Amino acid sequence: MAEGLRERKKRQTRQYISDVATGLFIERGFDAVTVAEIAEAANVSVNTVYNYFPAKEDLFLDRSKGIVDRLSRWVRGRDVGESAAAAVLRELRAEVEAVSPRVGLLAGYDRFMRVVQDAPTLRSRLWSIQQEVQENLEATLREETGAAPGDPLPALIAGQINWLHQTVIGSIGREMAAGRKPDEVSREALALLDDIEELLSDKVLNYAVRDHS
Repeated sequence: MAEGLRERKKRQTRQYISDVATGLFIERGFDAVTVAEIAEAANVSVNTVYNYFPAKEDLFLDRSKGIVDRLSRWVRGRDVGESAAAAVLRELRAEVEAVSPRVGLLAGYDRFMRVVQDAPTLRSRLWSIQQEVQENLEATLREETGAAPGDPLPALIAGQINWLHQTVIGSIGREMAAGRKPDEVSREALALLDDIEELLSDKVLNYAVRDHS
C-alpha cells in the first residue's frame, strides 16, 4: 500500500512539474525559460526536475514515450484478418473522428505548435522521436511476420505506415497552428485519410495480415 502511495505521489509530482514548465514555455518561449526557473516556480530543487526529466526538452515533450510505440501497439492489437496498415488506418480514423487531443485536435494547440516552431532543439527532438517510431514499428513488423534478418520489406512497410501517420498528424498540426477549429480540421483529416488509403499499394495494405487470434 505504502509503495502504491509513493508511486502515485511521484507521478503527481512529475505531472505538476511538467504542467508548470509547459505553462512557462507557452508564455515565454522554450529557450527563454531555464530549468532553474521551472524548479523555482514548481517549488522543487533543480535536481528534482532532472530526476524526473533528464533533458529540458523532456519537460515539454513529456508524453513522447506513448508516441514512440503507438503505431506498434496498434499493429500488435490488429484484428484477425486485418493487416498492419489497415489497423493503423482504423485506429487513426477513430482518433480523428473522436476529435482527440492525442492527434492534436484540441483548442490551444496552436500555442503548443508555436513553442515547437520557435525552438530548434524541440524540432530536432521531434524528428528523433519520429525516427524511433519507425524503427520501433519495423522491429514489430519483423517480429509479427517472422521476416528473415535480411528481408527489406518490414523497413519499407514501416516507412509507408509511418508516412501515412506523419502526413495526417502534420496536416492537423499545421491547420491547428493556423487557429482553425478542431471539428473542421477533423473533417478535413478524414478526407485526407481516404486519399492516403487510395495511394497505398495492395502490397502495403495486405502486409502482415493476422491469420489467428
